[in-house]
Amino acid sequence: MASMRDIKRRKESVQSTQQITKAMKLVSTVKLQRARVQAENAKPYFDKMFATVTSILEKAGGINHPYLNHNGSDKKAVIVITGNRGLAGGYNSNVVKAVMEEGLKAEDTVVYGVGTKGIEFLSRRGYEIAEDDSEMIDEPLFEDAAKLGKTVLEAYSSGEVGEIYLAYTRFKNTVVHEPIVMKLLPAEFSEEQIEEGKKVAPMNFEPAPEEALDLIVPKYINSLIYGAFMESVASENGARMQAMDSATSNADEMISNLSLAYNRARQGAITQELTEIISGSEAIS
Repeated sequence: MASMRDIKRRKESVQSTQQITKAMKLVSTVKLQRARVQAENAKPYFDKMFATVTSILEKAGGINHPYLNHNGSDKKAVIVITGNRGLAGGYNSNVVKAVMEEGLKAEDTVVYGVGTKGIEFLSRRGYEIAEDDSEMIDEPLFEDAAKLGKTVLEAYSSGEVGEIYLAYTRFKNTVVHEPIVMKLLPAEFSEEQIEEGKKVAPMNFEPAPEEALDLIVPKYINSLIYGAFMESVASENGARMQAMDSATSNADEMISNLSLAYNRARQGAITQELTEIISGSEAIS
């Protein structure tokens, strides 16, 4: 059985850790409020952008454009958005798991990492890290998304990669965050979408279809990346708030158990001292 001194030290250590987890929970709560507002305000625009451009592309049949056709490369590019810090439960590892479950194998996938945790996980698993843009996720700006979007589109246009994916955590609410992997290019549609596209009149483009797509698709890609930034930041802070809340509750339970153990040890020591005094008194008499 541990001594009273050991139990007391352990209890003080847990109490010190609990103060840290409480502080981190409060910080994450404040950051979450701001990030959630930004994500919720931006979401309607990016949802509409996705729906509109998807509708345009599925009705753009017969147009020979690099963004609509596979360029023949077997390499895949995936933009992986995670955090730069841990202590957020399964937030970072869930994104990595989603990438691997999507079938994006290390031997034919290059990673454009935004967040050191995702880069560390994937590099240990043999993935090629094409670019490290971890600083972008600290204070994400649309200019950052545009820069990253331009980089992956240039890799696609030059034939370095044949497919572009985006892996991030979708923010649903404070406690529900969904890691997803979505394909950005080349555009693919279900048979149902293709049939629906055939039912409507052909879409007219002004200027020419190729020029219009040159303008539309980069804005579409950049918007989706920026939207993923916003949702990822909100999801990370929500996950960290939950993790720190759980850690604080666990610390409470440990402190309670250690207090009980300390009291039992103290009671045992007092009982032993009384027994020794009584025994000594009887021996003298």
